[in-house]
Amino acid sequence: MSKTNDEYMPHLYSDLVWTWPIISPPGDYIPDTEFFSKVIKEHSKNEPKTLLHLGCGGGHNDFTFKRYFEVTGVDISEGMLGLARRLNPENTYHYGDMRTVRLGERFDAVAILDSVNAMTAEGDLRSAFVTAYEHLRPGGIMLTMVEQLGDQFQQNTTFCTTHTSGDVEITFIQNYYDPDPADNSYEGTFVFLIRRGGKLEIHTDHQLAGVFPLETRKRLLGEAGFEVEQVEFKPGTFAEGESCLILVCAKPSYQGVEQ
Repeated sequence: MSKTNDEYMPHLYSDLVWTWPIISPPGDYIPDTEFFSKVIKEHSKNEPKTLLHLGCGGGHNDFTFKRYFEVTGVDISEGMLGLARRLNPENTYHYGDMRTVRLGERFDAVAILDSVNAMTAEGDLRSAFVTAYEHLRPGGIMLTMVEQLGDQFQQNTTFCTTHTSGDVEITFIQNYYDPDPADNSYEGTFVFLIRRGGKLEIHTDHQLAGVFPLETRKRLLGEAGFEVEQVEFKPGTFAEGESCLILVCAKPSYQGVEQ
């Protein structure tokens, strides 16, 4: 997760962060992250041993990434970082904004997965890609997701799931709507029906997500210095027949450049 409005942190990343492992458990991420790890290994010029995850959230992808890489994660939600550290104590986590963070080290691979959706302005998206490039060793691979394209956006897409943990039951409702298809963002509205021992609490949340033409993403990646290839990906959370794109971004390895 990466906050793009310094005045606002969504409830899911602050006071409702405790719900995240319940409504989106780490086990759900295993098949997708196995696929990401395979793509990184297949496209890297050198054997990838270290990975930087920008916008790591609660560390649910890292739960699988750590099987293959030494993982460092960055996120702007202290609550999410707390979850990540508890789930993956062997990993290294830093507080930071993917647009501006500089860790002073390079990695064999970088991932910006669904957290890239927090970038709602072209300048923010460019900055995140530059951060990834500057932290990547020559010959390394950066993966980023393309979950939504403007010309394919479906208005009022709504999901409803129910999850339990002990005496806590959470019904989680998600709705996605684009009030202005001409701009680069759409709205996510969330309702949490939380029952503790049968007693109901109702919470709502709202956040903006970015939607950019594929050509814009590729242009910004190219300007950052990447060579880009696209791969079709079918996330486990998508409906049958639906898919999205993974952009496999290579940092050129030039003769004489330090590895």
